[in-house]
Amino acid sequence: MEIYSGMLAAYMAALVGMIIVGVLVYAITAFFMSKLFAKAGVQGTWRAWVPVYNFMVFFKLGDLSPWLVLYCFGGSILLSWIGIGFIFSLALFVGGGVAAYRIGMKLGKETGFVAFWLISPVWLGIVAYGKEQWNTAVAPAQWAGNAFLADRTVWDGVPVQTSGVVPPVAGETAAPGNPAV
Repeated sequence: MEIYSGMLAAYMAALVGMIIVGVLVYAITAFFMSKLFAKAGVQGTWRAWVPVYNFMVFFKLGDLSPWLVLYCFGGSILLSWIGIGFIFSLALFVGGGVAAYRIGMKLGKETGFVAFWLISPVWLGIVAYGKEQWNTAVAPAQWAGNAFLADRTVWDGVPVQTSGVVPPVAGETAAPGNPAV
């Protein structure tokens, strides 16, 4: 019986330690995200402290639809019971990497810089405290005209991406692959 009580105590200590580490990593990540949001022109850095919503704003800054975050969270939760929820978690991580790549472009970072996304608090710390200014003149994302990936959401206080869809001039028809909006 003593063995089980010792194992239970070790398990509980490990659990408490993991919770403390998780809260610390979340606080550090949210703090860096608030600095990044301020640099990007997001009004109200409180958005960085709200779980899930902070990642939605991050995706929006990376020119991806913020609703992809909810799709991935929902899929990972709803399908975890059959063992495939991790695919949606992986999709969320990859989408975060794509958003990090686009945000890095807007901050003038090199393409390889996105590799730091593997340790996202490090990536966020570097971009949050870097001297680079936010550049709104970056060309629209290649998927800006795609209905599923494109960001068409408008939130007060959050910058809107430039659209990759060019409306036709009056009297002309839309070019193939470039539908009129």
